Amino acid sequence: MNKLLIALSVVVALGVAGAIAMNTPQNAHADTLVAEAAEQTQSFAIENMTCATCPITVRKAMERVDGVQSVKVDYDTKTAVVVFDPAITTAKAIGDASTGVGYPAKPSSK
Repeated sequence: MNKLLIALSVVVALGVAGAIAMNTPQNAHADTLVAEAAEQTQSFAIENMTCATCPITVRKAMERVDGVQSVKVDYDTKTAVVVFDPAITTAKAIGDASTGVGYPAKPSSK
């Protein structure tokens, strides 16, 4: 009975040690790298923006697309920079969302 308790204690201790090791900063860093690898950044040229409030409409339309993580629209340059998860959405879907609210968006290399 004593040997069984010792063996069980060792198994539990190893399990706890393994769980702690899995939550080390090194593994957290690896998770961050995987998340960053899953991100894609795409610039868009935006048409029809004629006033300072147009970028708000473009941003909101793009943000509604599942998988979009951030949108920055620049009225002066008529561009948007979008960070998204390509496993969930595409640049075309994001551009189509802007186009659907009256601001045609085409992927650009900027």
